[in-house]
Amino acid sequence: MGNPNLHILTATPSLANHFVAELREVTVQGDSLRFRRNLERLGELLAYEISKTLPYTTATIKSPLAESQTMLLEEQPVLATILRAGLPLYQGMLSYFDKAYSTFVGAYRVEEAHSELQINMEYLASTNLHDKILILADPMLATGRSLVKSYQGMLRHGKPKQVHIAAAIASPEGVAHVQQEIPEAHVWLGALDERLNENFYIVPGLGDAGDLAFGPKV
Repeated sequence: MGNPNLHILTATPSLANHFVAELREVTVQGDSLRFRRNLERLGELLAYEISKTLPYTTATIKSPLAESQTMLLEEQPVLATILRAGLPLYQGMLSYFDKAYSTFVGAYRVEEAHSELQINMEYLASTNLHDKILILADPMLATGRSLVKSYQGMLRHGKPKQVHIAAAIASPEGVAHVQQEIPEAHVWLGALDERLNENFYIVPGLGDAGDLAFGPKV
């Protein structure tokens, strides 16, 4: 039996497979606009799938001709992302959860040769998270350490009642770390890849999502 808290879009045929394929494809990656748009489109699909699991309430809508009954979200979630690579995925989710408040985290890996991977977190701007539904978007769930550290930092602003983590691509190691450290979280992925390499990058992955979306760091 599969893990009920793990959801993978490309596990079944859908347009998500096309978006992930273009994110990986080296001949397409040179187009930063298209790369960002594919991340946004995955964010939209992930937001839609997550929306099916959220609480709804019955509402009466009055059209020019008559009233009708429908189901509307009881509350908007809080969307959070890790700068800078997470911005396109977050923007896709914000397009669907368009009344959501937002939280932003500046966290990054410190890449020093012959040392254990370290994560620095230098920026956190958060709305109130107490008893909220939190959706944390990060395009590449590699080791999971930056995501877990970011989430732990957010807890200073309240304990969410639901946690959803959304990523375009993840490694099994990253998913395992997140599920160990945040066992209450539902994990939503575009694709689950084979492994991490010795430099803690996802294989086959797609490269550095931040650099492909916004240009190489110096």
